[in-house]
Amino acid sequence: MQRKKAVVDAHIEAARVSRGLLLIHTGNGKGKSTAAFGLLARALGHGKRAAVIQFIKSRSDTGEEAFFRQHASLQWHVMGDGFTWETQDAESDRKSGRAAWEQAYRYLQDPAIDLLILDEFTYALKYGWVSIEEVAEALGVRPAMQHVVVTGRAAPPSLIALADTVSECQPIKHAFAAGVEAMPGIEF
Repeated sequence: MQRKKAVVDAHIEAARVSRGLLLIHTGNGKGKSTAAFGLLARALGHGKRAAVIQFIKSRSDTGEEAFFRQHASLQWHVMGDGFTWETQDAESDRKSGRAAWEQAYRYLQDPAIDLLILDEFTYALKYGWVSIEEVAEALGVRPAMQHVVVTGRAAPPSLIALADTVSECQPIKHAFAAGVEAMPGIEF
């Protein structure tokens, strides 16, 4: 344990850079948005100002929104039309996705926002609502200490290349596959 402590202490001592981070939570498993909202709780607990933009989700009855929306240091935007396989309206989805990106772009220029969560943002790239070039440009000129969290399945390699930290959630077992319906407080 002494040797392990020395290794850990050396890594801590070597970490001298302080800047905003780009974090990605991707993969086919449950927990991507949940992890992002855990970071949101942590940031708000430290007195940070934050914004959440939901690119796909259209419902405003989720437990996380009900809990966090009351916080004065948080802006919450539900901007999606619902899952694309449900909407079956590519043009409406595109317009909603672009509107969500335009809101995100404004926050990416706002030094008062310490943490920006782009929930289900990978779909905006996958469906071509936003180009990786415009995303890279906006991320590159954002305020120096602003942290951004992106969630969603199948994060493209070009986005992963821009990130500081990437976590992948992979399913091992999920109750839904066994016929259990989405449960309040767990799934939404």
